[in-house]
Amino acid sequence: MSDAIFVYGSLRSEFDNPHALSLRKNADSLGRATIRGSIFLVGKYPAYRREPDGIVHGELWRLRDPETTLAALDLYEGSEYSRVLTAEGAWIYLYTGDVGSDQRIDSGDFLAR
Repeated sequence: MSDAIFVYGSLRSEFDNPHALSLRKNADSLGRATIRGSIFLVGKYPAYRREPDGIVHGELWRLRDPETTLAALDLYEGSEYSRVLTAEGAWIYLYTGDVGSDQRIDSGDFLAR
């Protein structure tokens, strides 16, 4: 099981919700990172999709207890997100619902919308 996770939305270090705080408590920051794909605004949250191609900005974290932390994050992300491995071997939450092209965050950065 991979012990790395790429986060691009409300789990980033700029947020202080309980899940972001828990991630910071139970993981080590590997710094800012980018990944191929796109993010879309769905409600008030970002949604990652592999297509269309682009750059998504976020952070990479090394989990100290991957099984426990990922189980908690799976519950937080809910059924519309599926945890998948990136080509680089880090977990990311992929949105499985419908997105409209007009909802795409062109900058690829949820914080710079």
